[in-house]
Order: sequence, then C-alpha cells, then structure tokens
Amino acid sequence: MSKPLIEIKDLMKGFETLTVLDGVSIDINEGENFIVFGQSGTGKSVLLKCIVGLLQPDNGNILVDGKSIINLSQKELSKFRKSLGFLFQGAALYDSMSVRENLEFPLKRNYNFSQEEINKKVISTLEMVGLEESVDKMPSELSGGMRKRIGLARSIITEPKIMLYDEPTTGLDPITSKEISVLILELQKKLNMTSIVVTHDLLCAEIIADRAIVLHKGKIIKEGTIEELTSSDNKLLRNFFSSEIIE
Repeated sequence: MSKPLIEIKDLMKGFETLTVLDGVSIDINEGENFIVFGQSGTGKSVLLKCIVGLLQPDNGNILVDGKSIINLSQKELSKFRKSLGFLFQGAALYDSMSVRENLEFPLKRNYNFSQEEINKKVISTLEMVGLEESVDKMPSELSGGMRKRIGLARSIITEPKIMLYDEPTTGLDPITSKEISVLILELQKKLNMTSIVVTHDLLCAEIIADRAIVLHKGKIIKEGTIEELTSSDNKLLRNFFSSEIIE
C-alpha cells in the first residue's frame, strides 16, 4: 500500500494557557477530499495554518510526500507553498484589482510566464469556474457566489497538488453553497488535487467528502465517512449534526 500524501503526527499547538491542538494525527491519501468538522475554537483553522506554514506547531510533525515541512527555511517554505492552493472564507480577493489582475497575481509572483501565456491561463481557469465573461470586472461588481468562484479560480490557477479550504461555503445561500460544493468536487477530479476542507456545512461535506474527522477540544473524537459520523450514537456527534439539542 502506498504511503499517504499528507501525514500529520501527534500535532500539538497552544496559545498561552490554551491548548488548541492536542495530539492530532491524520493520514490523507493522494486525491482524497478530507473534511475537518468541529465547533468554533476547536483548532480547525489552526490546523490549516500549521500545514501552510503560517504557524509552527509546539510538537509533532507534518510530512508531505514523506518530507517534513516543519522548520523549513523561508526559501524552502516558499517553494513548498507553490504546491498549495488556499481558499479563504471571504475569497480574499484584492478589491483594488480586476478579476484578471487577481488571477495574474500568483502567476507573475511565482513564475516567469510570458504575458500571452498568462492571458491564456487566466481565461482557461475562469472557464473552469464558468466566469470567463467576468474577467475585466472588479470584485465589487460580483455577487458572493461569484466572488467565491473567482477566489477558487485564483487558488487553482497554479495547478496546486494540495488544496486547503477554510469554510468555502460560509455566507452563501443553500443553492449557491451546493453549486460551489459541486464545483469543488469537479475541479478536484479534473486537476487530481488532494483537498482538506474545514467546514460546518454538512451538505457541502456530503457532496465532496471521502473521509472526515470531528475535532473537539483539540482532539479527534471520530474519523470515518460522513454516514459513519452522522449515524454515530456518540452524544457529542449527535448534537453536532442534529438540529435539536440532545440531552
């Protein structure tokens, strides 16, 4: 059996007296969509920030392709980040830049493409998310769902091996949320990406997940398929996934 693409081993992270991640261990296979559930403050976003190198864990290790990404030099970290895409909660578009300029930014920053190559890449990536006609619009002219699609396009324009999503459907209506979830799944298959998705959105997870975990007080309380998590008789899980409070 091949080794997992991402190995998270006994990860610990705290801030002053608060322990946020308490010995988290996860193996994620290549091409897998992996969901991270949990209440606010349980360490979901901190986990993503450790993977991308924005935070250093207090203990434990993270391996990608068998190589540790902890304590990399700035040059090594920059090289590693070229293999990552990151979709933030609010899409994080530059409001002063057009859609075209937003998508051009990571290409110009990280690669030596000609302007003609960049133009082709921008249009072909926008076609993937169905918004090629918005190429010269400003972010302020876009709806929330369109901004999310443009943010996704900018994240995948460098063809990352690994995609990290932080609440990709937050703030969207149910129909748009479903459309974004389906798009995430389609792009993952088309580009053969490995994805880690932090979300509270059960419908999103049901559409895209291969496996999922639930974090509680910095620990994994359950790992499995969405069906295994939602059908569990664990009281914490039943309360998390139910619309009713279970005593």
